[in-house]
Amino acid sequence: MDHAATTPVDPEVVAAMLPFFSNEYGNPSSIHRWGQRADHAITSSREDIANILNCEVDEIIFTSCGSESDNLALRGIALAAREQGNSNHIIISAIEHPAILGTAQHLRNHHGFDITILPVDQHGFTSAEDLRNAIQPDTFLVSIMYANNEIGVVQPISELAEIAHEYNILFHTDAVQAAGQLPLDVENLDIDLMSMSAHKFYGPKGVGMLYARRDTLTHPHQTGGSQENGLRAGTHNVPLIVGMATALNIVAARRSQDNSKMKVLRNKLIKSTLDTIPGALLTGHRTRRLPNNASFVFEGIDGNELIMHLDLSNIAASSGSACKTGNPEPSNVLSALALPSKLSLGSLRLSIGRHTDDSDIEYVQQVLPTVINNMRDNLQ
Repeated sequence: MDHAATTPVDPEVVAAMLPFFSNEYGNPSSIHRWGQRADHAITSSREDIANILNCEVDEIIFTSCGSESDNLALRGIALAAREQGNSNHIIISAIEHPAILGTAQHLRNHHGFDITILPVDQHGFTSAEDLRNAIQPDTFLVSIMYANNEIGVVQPISELAEIAHEYNILFHTDAVQAAGQLPLDVENLDIDLMSMSAHKFYGPKGVGMLYARRDTLTHPHQTGGSQENGLRAGTHNVPLIVGMATALNIVAARRSQDNSKMKVLRNKLIKSTLDTIPGALLTGHRTRRLPNNASFVFEGIDGNELIMHLDLSNIAASSGSACKTGNPEPSNVLSALALPSKLSLGSLRLSIGRHTDDSDIEYVQQVLPTVINNMRDNLQ
């Protein structure tokens, strides 16, 4: 029940990768036949991904993960803006992943950029009106995530991007959590940059990508070689790139079928949890959320302790609170929802996957109320 954290690698993906660990081990930068076969595998993977995203092949930049893609997008655009000399302002939302929040804060603290963090409503939505009001004459980038990793809320990305483009501002979206479940056509989304990570959609860990519309990204994130149009140096990880492209092809073909199944299971889980556990509150919107995400807060419960109890019952889940130096604190996402601190510390995210079935949901329905009741009894 923690597929939002990571997913198992699809057997077809493993099969596609295996030759490039052994027989086809050439360096794609080499000009001999072994290197050229590896280079062809990368080119084919780039073409497959570009076809799904409806973009040009040279607009795909391979990275090591979603966090690196976020860093490349924000820092690369910011450095170009600083070089041009007349742009200094970035807008993000309050529920962004730490890869966005941390990078924006670093740009502010160490490079003097001005950062605006947009609030969200009680469901986690970013307001189009708030975005429009936050735009300044020197705003050069807006970054709003496609779907939130904790509460699953899906933002109206194309509407927000349209507002940014009215002012000739670039728009980036972190689609790491969304990529396995939502449409990725960059023209329909009307975005300029988009981050993804393979392990969220049944691909391998350690590989990601950034879509960057042609001529938007000019400054390298990692220097050394000429790989990725000179924007990200380093020998290509051929097997993982092949795995990512294979995984994305599979999820694109299965998306409608898998989403329909997961929505049914998700709704069962949400209904039973709210019906059977007093003091349970759904976080995020009831329907405008990822099809696999069910997230809650529980009155009088410590979220991290709840995760440990569920683990003992053979249920993997996650909490939105992180323990820092012994002091539990709510995540930035739950804090942004303006929940009372004691309530937000009792958070739980259950995220289902392609292979989750009715028996899994029934087991959680059976175990979760018992665990929470026992925890509450022990507090009395």
